[in-house]
Amino acid sequence: MILSMIGKVSPEDLRKYVFNRVGAVNEAVQVGPAYGEDTAAIDLGDQVLVINSDPIIYAADQIGRLGVNIASNDIAASGAEPSWLTVTYLLPDRENHDLDTISRQIDKVSQELGVAIVGGHSEYVPEITRPFLALTCFGLTENYVPTGGVESGDKLVLTKGAGIEGTGILATDFTDELEEKLPGDVLEQGAKRMDQLSVLPEGLLLRDYASAMHDPTEGGLIDGLLEMATASRLALSVDSEEVIVNSDTEKICEAVNLDPFKIFGSGALIASVPPSEVEEALELLHREGIPATVIGEASDKAEAQLEIDGQIYREPVRDQLYDLWG
Repeated sequence: MILSMIGKVSPEDLRKYVFNRVGAVNEAVQVGPAYGEDTAAIDLGDQVLVINSDPIIYAADQIGRLGVNIASNDIAASGAEPSWLTVTYLLPDRENHDLDTISRQIDKVSQELGVAIVGGHSEYVPEITRPFLALTCFGLTENYVPTGGVESGDKLVLTKGAGIEGTGILATDFTDELEEKLPGDVLEQGAKRMDQLSVLPEGLLLRDYASAMHDPTEGGLIDGLLEMATASRLALSVDSEEVIVNSDTEKICEAVNLDPFKIFGSGALIASVPPSEVEEALELLHREGIPATVIGEASDKAEAQLEIDGQIYREPVRDQLYDLWG
């Protein structure tokens, strides 16, 4: 029963229990809680303060590394530069090995991204069996880019590929199982995907071109695209043949019978770009060494949905990695 409830709260329950209970009215709130919108936007006058909160409990081997990237990616996908971070640590015991390892990872990645850790909380909780992190990231921008800003006719650009985060998790957390099925160089390349988790470079490059941006996390590329479609109230159509699936991702997913489109997808950025801007945006990305392709387009010809090769999605999928952790 517990396993069946793993994953994000459903859009229906969010509407029923969360989105209509948002506290006091504040006129500075430009974007607040909404399905698909990962960040809040607070109007400060000449700039917008962008805020994101994310938890992480799985992916034990690289939980600190993943946590910082996931929290900062949502800021970057909103067109802002991640600048400040708070971290809450909940730890299963007092051995301090977890705290030492995780805090080192968080410090290293935060320095690489130029993010200052400004506060948080830490405590031991004997009832839990895995470390749990909750991270809140803050950044400033003059041009906030929402998830729900897709316009009919926009082209959908995807950077780097599907399942990058999931590939890294599989190669580092499930090494023993995969070593029996795959050569070492494939697992080594898969583990290196952990170095490609940040979307800050492409976020900064695309923010002047994109009408909307989003980074696929839990539920992978499918849920990321569906969230954009739902938030924008448009239909998105995608050709799977145009989606980059790196060879190590393909081999690792095949070895454990997972769909690269349905596993954690941090490291990729989805941007909707007006047709007149696509060629220039792609050229800019490629010039900076960032792989990117046009994978589909948006239309207002149907209800909010995602279509991939004729298959229609209107409800989120459950991330397939949960089956392995279970």
